[in-house]
Amino acid sequence: MRRLLSIIIAVGVGAAASPVYRLQSEQPLKGRSPGWDYVAFEAGRNRLFLGRRTAGVTVVDAATGSVSATIADSIGANVALPVPTLGRGYTANGDGSTTIFALDTLKSISRVKVGEAVDAVFFDAVTGLLVFTDGDHKRLILFDPKTNAVAGSIAVPAEELEGAVATGDGGLWVNERDRDRIAHVDLKTRTLVADYPLPGCSQPTGLAFDGASKRLFVGCKGTAPVLAVVNAKSGYVVARVGIGRGNDGVVWDAGRKRIFTANGIDGNIVMIDQSGPDNYRFAGAFTTRPIARTLVEDPATGRIFTMTASGIVDPSRPRNLKAGAFYPNRYLDDSFVLLTYAPQ
Repeated sequence: MRRLLSIIIAVGVGAAASPVYRLQSEQPLKGRSPGWDYVAFEAGRNRLFLGRRTAGVTVVDAATGSVSATIADSIGANVALPVPTLGRGYTANGDGSTTIFALDTLKSISRVKVGEAVDAVFFDAVTGLLVFTDGDHKRLILFDPKTNAVAGSIAVPAEELEGAVATGDGGLWVNERDRDRIAHVDLKTRTLVADYPLPGCSQPTGLAFDGASKRLFVGCKGTAPVLAVVNAKSGYVVARVGIGRGNDGVVWDAGRKRIFTANGIDGNIVMIDQSGPDNYRFAGAFTTRPIARTLVEDPATGRIFTMTASGIVDPSRPRNLKAGAFYPNRYLDDSFVLLTYAPQ
């Protein structure tokens, strides 16, 4: 029998006061019909990479909020992943390509086809491989940055492949949102090792990993949204903590032993503190803006970055009822904004 712990909903008597985060800045970024997905942070150069889809990748100076560059030939990018050890950045473009660019100059090098459609990209330092998620074809695409070519693929059972994390030992975990499961892949042998159910977790989306405790933090965005904590050695769910609706991003801060979940429908970020591998406490929440669903943290300063835009529900267009009954299906021109929150 799998050992499950009860969902933690509120702070108990005598719990520590909630940390306070305030809006430090908001940076509007103009563009028609904005779309976006992931934001990445490059600590060494203190830069943010915003995956803005039809606007490509925007690079922002995290200290000033000013735009440093727009990556050429990156239209359709959901995400841009900086890999400092390679001196390169890689996008995941909706048409199944990746735009490769130099981190020192931010100049594009080439745009390479990796599949028919890709959603996100991750880097594994052990094997040196980039991994692209291709849920439409139920696979992970392996890409060798030494040759700038596809190096194979690994079949997975799900069509909706969401957050993924490399665990530093050649392993990679990926959420299977349509199956309420999480897959464990060995990139060294290029095989699917295991496929675990996630009891009490519907629509697993965001994902982060604590290498010290070997715990995975899964953002479950279903009708009863929770953060599910998974033992990466056994695949067991060891704790569940309530979060906001519409989660898409989860961040683990190892220094503060704190998990952040960005919840777009509720427009908030929920904080959860870790006191032991299987012990977690709701630490508070702060409001953001509607549909701010992804995030990244600068662990040195504790600042949180997220992004959103003003949207409407147009009855003449198809609606994403799975995301929410009134989830926007159209975003207004020149309404995209990068939000920075800082601890007080």
